[in-house]
Amino acid sequence: MGKLKVGPISLLPPSATMQGIFQPEHGSGMQLVEGEHMPEDQAIEHWAVQMLTRRNPTLFPGPLIVWGWNEAACHKATLSLELVKEIPGCNIIPMPDYRPIYPKIDPEAVINPCHPNLTIDYNKIEVCALIGIHCHFANITLKMI
Repeated sequence: MGKLKVGPISLLPPSATMQGIFQPEHGSGMQLVEGEHMPEDQAIEHWAVQMLTRRNPTLFPGPLIVWGWNEAACHKATLSLELVKEIPGCNIIPMPDYRPIYPKIDPEAVINPCHPNLTIDYNKIEVCALIGIHCHFANITLKMI
C-alpha cells in the first residue's frame, strides 16, 4: 500500500484509492493515518501529537454537531469544547453550512468561507479535526492539508 505525501504533490493530486490506499475494515480496530493502517490507540496518539506540535491547530465542527440535532450531537459538541480547552492555541471554526457560493468566494469578504478546504488554505492551518462534517466534504478538505 502506498503512503500519502505531505503537501501539494501536483495541481490535482491523485486520489488515495488511485495510490492503492483503502479504509480499514469496519470493526477491525484499525484506522487510516497518512495512508497507513494502524491500531486505533496509536492513531489517536499520533493525532494528539500533531495537534499539540503543529502550527495553528483547529477544530471544525460541522452541521451534524453545530445544529444539535439530538442528544448525541449535543454530547459530542460538549466533548469537542472540552477537547479545545486541552490543546494550547486551538481554534474553533464552525462549519454550519458549506454549500458553495458561486461564481467565486472572496475570503476577504466572507468571514467563514463556506467550504472547509478554503478556510484551511486561507488560514494556513497545518492540522485540524473535522467533527460532524459529511464524508465527501472531508475528503476535499484533507487533500488541502
